[in-house]
Amino acid sequence: MKQTITIGTRGSQLALWQAEYVKKRINRQFPDIGVTLQIIQTTGDKIQESSLAGLGKGVFTKEIEIALLDASIDLAVHSMKDLPTDLPDGLCIAAIPAREDPRDVLVSQSGLGLDNLPKRAKIGTASPRRKSQLLHLRPDLQVVNVRGNLDTRLRKLHETELDGVILAAAGIKRLIGGDIITEYFETSRMVPAAGQGALGIEAREDDLEIKALLTAINDNQCEIEVFAERAVLRELGGGCQVPIGAFSELKDDRLHLMGAVCSPDGKHRILERLSGSAACADELASNVVSKLIQGGASKLLR
Repeated sequence: MKQTITIGTRGSQLALWQAEYVKKRINRQFPDIGVTLQIIQTTGDKIQESSLAGLGKGVFTKEIEIALLDASIDLAVHSMKDLPTDLPDGLCIAAIPAREDPRDVLVSQSGLGLDNLPKRAKIGTASPRRKSQLLHLRPDLQVVNVRGNLDTRLRKLHETELDGVILAAAGIKRLIGGDIITEYFETSRMVPAAGQGALGIEAREDDLEIKALLTAINDNQCEIEVFAERAVLRELGGGCQVPIGAFSELKDDRLHLMGAVCSPDGKHRILERLSGSAACADELASNVVSKLIQGGASKLLR
C-alpha cells in the first residue's frame, strides 16, 4: 500500500475544507498513510469577475485533471456539480462520500424570504440555473451577476446594493453554519444542480490501489442518487452553465428522480418526476429526459 497520498484541490476556503474532509476520512480508515494537499489554480479561479459563459465545461476541473493524468497527484476532490459528466480518458469517479444538504438557499440583507422581498429586489447569482428559476418564481426580480468564492459573494451582499444572494446550502453549512441562511428552497421549487452538496473524488482508472482505498469512504446511497442526476444532465447535454436541474432521493430501494429545464428568462420551466427501482437508475434517468424533451426542453436549451 502507498505510504503517502497527494490530493489535488482548488485553493478556495470551501475547496480546502472539502479536501481536508477527505483527508481526515482517509486518515481515519488508514492511519499509517500520509496525506498531503496540493493546491492547483483552475481557469474558473483565475476569472473571478467576468462570466464563465462560452468557456465550455471543466473550468473548475481541467488543470486538476491534467495533474492527475500526469501523476503529479494521486486523487482529486471536486464539488460534484462542477465536475463535467464526460471525464477525460483514463479518469473515473472513485468515490462519493455522503453529501451535505443539496438545496439552494437565500441569504437576504433584511431577513425577508423570497416572496416578501420588495418589488424589483436585486438578487445576486452567477448560475443560469438559479437565475432562470428565480425569475420563474419572481419575474420582477433584478438578477445581478455575482461570481467568486463563497466569502466573496457574501461580502458583496453586504458591500453592494444587493437585497440577497442565492447560494448552495452545503457550502454555507460546511464553512459557516446555517445561522445566516434566510430561506431554504425545497428541491421542487428550485431544482438543484446535479450532484449539488456532494463531493466527487476522481482518480486514475488504472490506479487500482487508490480506487480500492477510496471504497472505504464511498456512500452507496449517495453514489446511486448522484449518478442518476448526472445521467439526466449528460443526456440533456448540459453542464453547470446551463439552466438544468436534477435531483434524486433513494428511499427503500425506490429512486425518486426529478429533472427541470428552464428558459433563461424564467418564463418557461419544465419539470418531470419519475420513480423506479434503484437497480434501473440509468433507465429511469432516460425516461425523465424523454419526458422533458417531449415537454419542449430541447427548444429551451438552444
